[in-house]
Amino acid sequence: MRYIIIGAVAGGASTAARLRRLDEHAEIIIFEKGEYISYANCGLPYYIGEVITDRNKLFVQTAASFNQRFNIDVRVLTEVTGIDPGKKTVTAENQVTGDVYEETYDKLVLSPGAGPIRPPLPGIGNDGIFTLRNVSDTDYIKKYIYHKQAKKAVVVGGGFIGLEMAENLHGLGLDVTIIEMGNQVMAPLDFPLAAIVQQHIRSLGVHLYLNNAVTGFEQTDGGLAVNLKSGDVLDADIVILSIGVRPDTRLAAGAGLKIGEGRGIYVNEYLQTSNPDIYAVGDAIEFENPITGQAMVTYLAGPANKQGRICANNIVMGNVQQYHGSINTAIVQVFGMTVGTAGTASKHLKAAGIKHTVSTTSSGSHAGYFPGAKQMTIQVAFSPDNGRLYNAQVAGFDGADKRLDILSSVIKRNGTIDELVEFEHAYAPPYSSAKDPVNMAGFVAENILLGRLNIFYWDETNKIGEDDLLLDVRSPEEYRAGYIGGAINIPIDELRGRMDELSTQKNIYIYCEAGLRGYLAQRILRQSGFNNVYNLSGGYRLWKNCTAETEQNTIEVVC
Repeated sequence: MRYIIIGAVAGGASTAARLRRLDEHAEIIIFEKGEYISYANCGLPYYIGEVITDRNKLFVQTAASFNQRFNIDVRVLTEVTGIDPGKKTVTAENQVTGDVYEETYDKLVLSPGAGPIRPPLPGIGNDGIFTLRNVSDTDYIKKYIYHKQAKKAVVVGGGFIGLEMAENLHGLGLDVTIIEMGNQVMAPLDFPLAAIVQQHIRSLGVHLYLNNAVTGFEQTDGGLAVNLKSGDVLDADIVILSIGVRPDTRLAAGAGLKIGEGRGIYVNEYLQTSNPDIYAVGDAIEFENPITGQAMVTYLAGPANKQGRICANNIVMGNVQQYHGSINTAIVQVFGMTVGTAGTASKHLKAAGIKHTVSTTSSGSHAGYFPGAKQMTIQVAFSPDNGRLYNAQVAGFDGADKRLDILSSVIKRNGTIDELVEFEHAYAPPYSSAKDPVNMAGFVAENILLGRLNIFYWDETNKIGEDDLLLDVRSPEEYRAGYIGGAINIPIDELRGRMDELSTQKNIYIYCEAGLRGYLAQRILRQSGFNNVYNLSGGYRLWKNCTAETEQNTIEVVC
């Protein structure tokens, strides 16, 4: 058998290695238009930021080592320019010599990846404007920063890679500005978690422009001028374009393969394209979202590697293993903070017409009495009918990644809130509390499902009417430091003795710092004849972050 793979890195290289492990005698050829076949793409920003200092550490395999270990014919700097499914041939061009030739295949695997978006803006071809997609891009950026002694950087795009680049440029001592066209960074997050991230970014002196866009670039004597839609003009020594990527479907479309509704290469559950002898993996393919059922693509290394393994199994053994899709579990470090998501965000569940409830909790990363504990915010979205977990988002510091992995596992298995309640964790004071943040998220969601807790959200505080009551149950000291306008203060420990100050006829909206004291207050009141009582999900802390990040804030913060 002769297998040809177009494109290496995560999907293609993992497919090739698995093919060899399954079939020692097959002829395997990889065509890679770049210079490198297997490198740590996700590590590139950290090499630029000198967190990773040894460039060689970026390479998982070289063409020579891959050939030696797996007996695979690796042809780098060779671009496949066409596929003829009828003849079962590919046309390749050696980018060094210019030679053009054909090769035949029995089975073909497409792993072309995705290409960075470079909109046709005025001046986008000027020196100092870069995208980051491969090792060559990384080398150019590092050399440019060093030789130009760059002091100011503009990062266009507030996605995962954009934020990683911003963090690493900031770590090099550059004055960094982030420009994002949307109303928040990190589009896969819901706004409340993004607001936490944005407040953290601003607190470090990084400039953040939201709801704005670049209209063009101009070369100046001092470097670059970045023109914004708002009319602002920013000075920059270097610009990083992180606007996004799109699946590279050119070869597939040229070969007459089906392109799906999500604009990726269509594959079935066996990662087989519309041609039975051609499979596809990685950033260029689309598949059914396990939660919404809609077509989607994902640009993550984890799914690409898993797809490679499954694809090879199906090629050699005859479609024996199904690919069940990705729930897009992703994580990023943002200026020391850890932020991640798994599943389908609330805003996307709404767009898909999926009924759900959202709950937000904050807990310590480990036991509060042990030094170094920091707050961790977890938002979960789940079915109000059966408690199925659809989404989890985490923002925190130590241990945030561990909690996200746990929550992702539950989502992937179509698990429910009950699993979070019963989750048994390894507990010692440096690592967790007796009730882990995952358990706490489950307890609160369970209370909502069972009707023990009625909640309202940060963006509903401006709907509280004149005949309603907004009740702050924090301490007087916390209240004086800042509260939601219109709130009265009755500390939780005084509530039982001051219930005569409240009316059972009014809607009572309660909040505390994070939600726990508000819940306790609600339970007291609801068992004392107060039926219309609601607790602010995520508490004052979340409300403060969100209202600070929106121009639509109509509630006064009194200090």
